[in-house]
Amino acid sequence: MRNIFKFISAAILSTGCFNRVQVGPVSIPVNGQDQRPMPTMSFFDLSATDINGQLVKMEQFKGKKLMVVNTASECGYTPQYAQLQDLYSTYKDKGFVIVGFPSNDFGGQEPGTEQEIATFCQKNFGVTFPLMSKVSTKGKDQHAVYHWLANKSQNAVMDTEVKWNFHKYLIDEQGYLIMSLESGIEPADPRIVNWIEGK
Repeated sequence: MRNIFKFISAAILSTGCFNRVQVGPVSIPVNGQDQRPMPTMSFFDLSATDINGQLVKMEQFKGKKLMVVNTASECGYTPQYAQLQDLYSTYKDKGFVIVGFPSNDFGGQEPGTEQEIATFCQKNFGVTFPLMSKVSTKGKDQHAVYHWLANKSQNAVMDTEVKWNFHKYLIDEQGYLIMSLESGIEPADPRIVNWIEGK
């Protein structure tokens, strides 16, 4: 009986751990030919308003590897800003871009104005990667970028859910969704670095 209890406990724990990280493998060329399904809308057809109020068309990132991450200034994961900036500084001249989307969706942890957010990021973490204006990553006001990321009907790869601040999405040079990584996955995680480096 004790052994059965141990087995059940281990199964429950392993299931809980699995659910904490959502990693979607997706694009593996078959026989040298790209067999990925085509999204109903290209990621590069989307746009957003940056933190200074200027329109940013995602098509400007075509040909680059891209990380989209929802950020917050008062979160336990906020120190990831420093790691994100380090990653960006290391790879920005090698075809990699990070686009941050501040969001107040989780725990009210991004209450500030765009100006306050920009000042906070610059002063505390020296952020130079592009930051957009505050958005909703879920619900009825979900931003179009996040609607595309969250729905297989749009991205042709997977349904995902942003569960907290600093959820990371990786998108390749052709605009295909490659991975969805939850908040606890740090920016320097080998899966991210290896993908950027093409390993």
